[in-house]
Amino acid sequence: MIIALVAMFAVLFGIPANASSAPAKSVVVIGVPGLQWSDVTLRDTPNLWKLTGENAAAAMSVRTTTNRTCSIDGWLTVSAGQRARLKSGSCALPPEPQPSGTGAVEPGWQAIVADNASTGYAARVGMLGDAVHRAGGCTYAVGAGGVLGAADASGSVDHFARTPWDVPAADWTKCALTIVDIDELSGVYVRAGVDASGEQAPVSPAQRAAAARAVDASVGRVVAALPSGIPLLVAGLADATGTPHLHAAIGTVAFERGYLTANSTRREGLVTLTDLPATVLHILGIPQPSEAVGSAWTSVPSAASAAQKVENLTDQDIAAQAIRLMSGAFFIVLFAGQLLLYGFAAIALRRGRPGPGPVTRSRILATTRVGALAGAAAPVGTYLANLVPWWRSAHPAPALMACVLAAMALVTGLSLAGPWRRTVLGPGLVIAAITAFVLGLDAMTGSDLQMNAFMGYTALVGGRFYGFGNMAFAVFATASILSAAWLAEGLLARGRRNPAVAVVVTIGLVAMAVDGMPGWGSDFGGVVAILLGTAVLTLLIGGWRVSVLRLGLVGLAGSAVVLGMAFFDSLRAEPTHLGKFWDQLAAGDAWGVIMRKFEAMLRSFGYWPFTIVAIGALLFLFLVLARPLTWRAAALEAAYRRTYTLRPALFAGLTVALVGMLMNDSGVVIPALVLTLAVPLVLAACVRALELDAADAGTSRSEEPEPRPTPAA
Repeated sequence: MIIALVAMFAVLFGIPANASSAPAKSVVVIGVPGLQWSDVTLRDTPNLWKLTGENAAAAMSVRTTTNRTCSIDGWLTVSAGQRARLKSGSCALPPEPQPSGTGAVEPGWQAIVADNASTGYAARVGMLGDAVHRAGGCTYAVGAGGVLGAADASGSVDHFARTPWDVPAADWTKCALTIVDIDELSGVYVRAGVDASGEQAPVSPAQRAAAARAVDASVGRVVAALPSGIPLLVAGLADATGTPHLHAAIGTVAFERGYLTANSTRREGLVTLTDLPATVLHILGIPQPSEAVGSAWTSVPSAASAAQKVENLTDQDIAAQAIRLMSGAFFIVLFAGQLLLYGFAAIALRRGRPGPGPVTRSRILATTRVGALAGAAAPVGTYLANLVPWWRSAHPAPALMACVLAAMALVTGLSLAGPWRRTVLGPGLVIAAITAFVLGLDAMTGSDLQMNAFMGYTALVGGRFYGFGNMAFAVFATASILSAAWLAEGLLARGRRNPAVAVVVTIGLVAMAVDGMPGWGSDFGGVVAILLGTAVLTLLIGGWRVSVLRLGLVGLAGSAVVLGMAFFDSLRAEPTHLGKFWDQLAAGDAWGVIMRKFEAMLRSFGYWPFTIVAIGALLFLFLVLARPLTWRAAALEAAYRRTYTLRPALFAGLTVALVGMLMNDSGVVIPALVLTLAVPLVLAACVRALELDAADAGTSRSEEPEPRPTPAA
């Protein structure tokens, strides 16, 4: 049985034999801090244009330890294979190295090494140079940045030249690793300096174009000097301006013509800076040290021309910039709107005070219900907006907002379009089911809707590139729990408790699989949160007592399931972060990762918009859920009388919010997003219950709503 189970997981996870290829004797890396795809044109950069058309290309996420990656930070990240930094460093050009024989030594290197070893990333600066030396190769640096990238643990490189024109023709294949720093683009911004407020002084388009032409001339020099068959990697490994961007990446010889990708992103045409040193080691046939977190570049064949590649890769940065610029404002407007809705509802739904006439009252209730449903449709609207290529509009930001609003209107309309609109839970079920289905299908097909979505992720941040981000997990888990509960409503109404329990368990298990499977959701803590939420819902709907012991046993089972997924994922040739976590756990290095995430969770309470909306939503639920009669807020009490699953669904959703917060580094973001979906749907159900009560009272004021039948087992 155990052997069969192991075999099943091996097939399910697609564990292949490790592929091998003949390593190259040498590889050349050209680092161009600041190089973006918008700089690459046929007229100004013909050498880069030709390389792009004939080889493999991608957009590169260069995020290191801060929002903006300075040139030195980028070079140190190449050296470490992990996010690294120059502590308290400005975005100046790399310092001139000290000559040492035919090579050079980086000044202040040991302080840089010690500082990075003490950060949460524990970056081992010098990893790349050490790995090449252990394999018997030498390192060649061209330019000051090249020394930072190629230096070993002592800060030394074996050979050094100041510019590509100073390298003798025979020296391009002298060493296993040659790293070239071409700093004309970053240099033009450094020379421009900062203004009186400390911000980057402006650089004109003409100045930037001139710098790009100088970069292209240097790249052309290297390409012309390289013998045939030597792999060349070009990387725009840092930000030149004060604004973070995606940058250019090109790979030759070792890659087919098309687009670059890597297991770290699992996206065609997108790689990360930490993938660059992993690619170098892979090309040279050198085992990758455990400290390096990146994945080697691979290529996706494509006949796309240089123009098509440049346009497609530029689009990625345009979309990321729109999200970066508008994300803060979007959440402020969304959360402010929800807080106003809670306040209005808390006043409008109270009994025992003079009120408007029946017609006006019904309009207020109808408006409140539509507003609540529209608020609940906002999360899925942010994902559905990406079905339209809004980033290709002349004005991407307004186009994005228009797409989000249109999607919200469509989902809200569907929730009120059919006969279900007359029921208490029907409209909420439609929105929850659409949300769960859209996000689940998206996770199973590559998570394209989450990339560059307000409630998704962007490559600029570089925290996640596939699977469920923390915000998407919160929305998906909540939508799944509510869908399961409200699908069981009809069965309970017919006295069929056991089938209702089966529906809840089935949907919960499917949601767990979608959330946790590597290659789908690839989420670690989310599986435990969904399992515990499903357990609470199952116990309440089944009529069993919810106890700490039962939930503890379920939590242990969920942890075992997640660790099992991580173990089998670690056996793959290209594991996801689940498999890498298992490797860290087995090596005893996982504690640092756990502490870094725990500290991030605590820091999340400083995200005031999320913290405020979470507190506001919880207060709203407390006032109408825990003590409805004290505050005379009878709306939820009316909804409870008319439904079997509203109360269990609320408790299950709160369980997901609490466990998800503790299990994720996003912390308070999880309950904020859970409540952003759940509370408006609960409010809509309460309003409909009041409308039905009013209709019953109009028929016969003396009659009370018929009591619910007790479901049979």
